[in-house]
Amino acid sequence: MAGHSAWKNIKHRKAAVDAKRGKIWSKLARAIIVAARAGGADPKFNAVLRLAIDDGKAANMPRDTIEKAVKKGAGADQSETQFEAMTYEGYAPGGVAVMVEALVGNFQKTAPEVRAIFDKNGGNLGVSGSVSFTFQHRGRVLVPTAAGLTEERLFDVVLAAGADDVIGGEEGWQVLSAPGDLAKVRDALESAGIAFEGAELAYIPLTTVDLDPDTAARVAKLVAALEEHDDVQKVHVNAELPDA
Repeated sequence: MAGHSAWKNIKHRKAAVDAKRGKIWSKLARAIIVAARAGGADPKFNAVLRLAIDDGKAANMPRDTIEKAVKKGAGADQSETQFEAMTYEGYAPGGVAVMVEALVGNFQKTAPEVRAIFDKNGGNLGVSGSVSFTFQHRGRVLVPTAAGLTEERLFDVVLAAGADDVIGGEEGWQVLSAPGDLAKVRDALESAGIAFEGAELAYIPLTTVDLDPDTAARVAKLVAALEEHDDVQKVHVNAELPDA
């Protein structure tokens, strides 16, 4: 949920993984399969696959489960369900914009189900382009504060690797880049020995909507319902939501 602070987002996902590990692993495996099918099985030359594998490792997926997913994707077994990336756009209560990233095997089944989730939770599914203009698709790396790490050093390392913005906060920095430069930025941080807590492609809102507690809770309920759907990978909103 991009409307959350990035730090709340990471903590929320870790909590979700602990609570529903099996479903999370299934979704992450699907992302690995799709990435390997699209760009090849070698993460050195497939940045999207590398991100998907890293997400799997962060969720404590067994190594053999990750390897099987890579092989399944690289083998492109036509008897397997062919998943495709799809983005759904809509509105939550309070006029909050919602971007839903999904990997879909049956469009005729998934679209009505996503629409029903919006309808049942006080939102509405829009057409393509209805809210995407309120977000930027960016690479984002979270770098926590650490002894000996200055903002000047961080700038020097990441800007040389292609990052175009560094946003500071109480808990650390968000390093932003074009999606295609995310892997280079992450590699530069690793080479410099700078620890980071998460690297992802995200839809980041250009502005955020202020919500009263009741509306925020209703938006959070819609987001949670969307995240429960098997085909949904990530949900982004342009509002601050309660801690998970």
